[in-house]
Amino acid sequence: MADASFFEWVGYFITNYWPQFLNGAGVTLLIAITGTIIGSLIGLIIGIIRTIPKPKKGKTLKRFFHKFVNVILSCYIEIFRGTPMIVQAMVIFYGCAFAGLYLPRTTAAIFIVSINTGAYMAEIVRGGILSIDKGQFEAAQSLGMTHWQTMTSVVLPQAIRNILPATGNEFVINIKDTSVLNVISVSELFFTSQTIAGISFQYFPVFLITCVLYFIMTFTVTRILRFAEKRMAGKDTYTIHASSTMPKGQLKVTKEH
Repeated sequence: MADASFFEWVGYFITNYWPQFLNGAGVTLLIAITGTIIGSLIGLIIGIIRTIPKPKKGKTLKRFFHKFVNVILSCYIEIFRGTPMIVQAMVIFYGCAFAGLYLPRTTAAIFIVSINTGAYMAEIVRGGILSIDKGQFEAAQSLGMTHWQTMTSVVLPQAIRNILPATGNEFVINIKDTSVLNVISVSELFFTSQTIAGISFQYFPVFLITCVLYFIMTFTVTRILRFAEKRMAGKDTYTIHASSTMPKGQLKVTKEH
């Protein structure tokens, strides 16, 4: 293979190492999917907690507890949004090992991606909740609904639809950002590609294949998420049928985008 052309090298790596490439891509998707789901749940819980109204004056203990919890959550969000994931991976994985807690590398990778995603999703969820008209909160309170009931029955169904594009973006980002987990030797796609390239020192053909695989994953996920967004948004036109106060017939209304 010393005198092989570029395309011969590409064909050689695809033919001989496709199981390794697919295994690396599978680990990448496993970490990205699991981390995004867990991170979204963390962000959802934190987003709801951070939108709880401040207790009324006179309830000193509740006001203190409310402020204390918000300070802790704010610190978590600022730390994990303000530091690179590659540094977080090193600190968490080797910090646990230093403390005598040895995590499996894939488990550690999922944990790192989850808490990193949770910090971003917390702000996305909070923004989605705050985007809902305040009149809906007031209407729910006037009916005697608690904050949790208002969230689950009125606000969250609308907020989740609003934040779906941002959640999809986080998923796509996580697929790409799993590459930084090679610093703790997680056998994801980038780490696998490095290993394959190191055998023959043909880095360009190997990482061109890797680039194509990343693109296929992100492109497929993006199209699936856009399809889901359209399904949740409903049809572009809908019909309002006549009532006793309207002339007989139908009124066609077009949604504005």
